[in-house]
Amino acid sequence: MASYVALLRGINVGGKNLIKMAELKASFEAAGFEDVATYIQSGNVLFRAARSSTAAQERRIEGMLSRKFGYRASVVVRSNAQLRAVVDGAPKGFGVKPGTYLYDVVFLKAPLTAAAALRTVPTHPEVDQLSSGRGVLYFRRLASRAVQSRLNRVASLPAYKYMTIRNWNTTTKLLRLMEESLS
Repeated sequence: MASYVALLRGINVGGKNLIKMAELKASFEAAGFEDVATYIQSGNVLFRAARSSTAAQERRIEGMLSRKFGYRASVVVRSNAQLRAVVDGAPKGFGVKPGTYLYDVVFLKAPLTAAAALRTVPTHPEVDQLSSGRGVLYFRRLASRAVQSRLNRVASLPAYKYMTIRNWNTTTKLLRLMEESLS
């Protein structure tokens, strides 16, 4: 068995694709996933399953969610080791000045690569800083000028269908929860 996190795209946002976390948890359990837990309403599901590729887990979960909840599900799955690599691979100083900056991780889904995403995601040179990692982009915004950030424009990009965004606090909390469940 291996530990994973499923990051659901586009649920409980703007009154669309409303899914209660208890129902989401129950659907994962009914599909045979173990030790299922959800974290906040944005669609973060921690679970254990037979070891397989994250792409296979994504396909399985997307099919299950689409059938159960009647929407076109899109999910990014990361194993515990992959999420650990995302946190450990953050640029130096990322997340350390929460009063000055807002920090987000843009999780990418195949076939979108970090190199390709980096070329398409717009930034405001005086506000935003964007760096790539393995399967992610790290997005830092100056908090005092956050309204000028171009992060909100990401949703209009064709590549956005291969992305889901989590703030740094959520990303690190998910990793802590995964690692606590392993101990």
